Amino acid sequence: MRIISGLYKSRKITAPKTLPVRPTTDMAKESLFNIINNQYYFNDVSVIDLFAGTGNISYEFASRGTEQITCVDQDFGCVKFINKTAEAFKMPIETIKSDVFKFLEKSPLKANIIFADPPYDFPIEQFSKIPELIFKNNMLLEDGLLIVEHSKHTDLSELDNFSYSKGYGGNMFSFFEIV
Repeated sequence: MRIISGLYKSRKITAPKTLPVRPTTDMAKESLFNIINNQYYFNDVSVIDLFAGTGNISYEFASRGTEQITCVDQDFGCVKFINKTAEAFKMPIETIKSDVFKFLEKSPLKANIIFADPPYDFPIEQFSKIPELIFKNNMLLEDGLLIVEHSKHTDLSELDNFSYSKGYGGNMFSFFEIV
């Protein structure tokens, strides 16, 4: 994977093959960040990256100037890799090793942007718990945005607070906002 833009533009990051991840493709990531760039100044936002995996999305935010980034993943190898990479690049990324749903139930953190990239094979009930817990616990700041990455075969448009979706190849991003 590579960082698309910002301070670390074109830097390649190679994750160990043993990590249980499916990193967001460069094409999908570039399109996503074009959307976000039209709504926010990266140095003015805070980000929570759920199911962070390799930290791919968080590195992109850090490269573009975001200084408050929290990655949540339950896999020790993923958390260790994110910490190592963030330290090597001197990126302001904090990690939390936790089951994402337990984190969402108890965390006092709030953010402008919450990005979730759960396993594509999650049943719809698991996907629906993500926005449900985030909005129930008021984790988005005013004018905040929840972005859920999922397969094009998953439809989240019936969930509360759904705003719109964008597709890139087999990837979809569903956007949720406070109404």
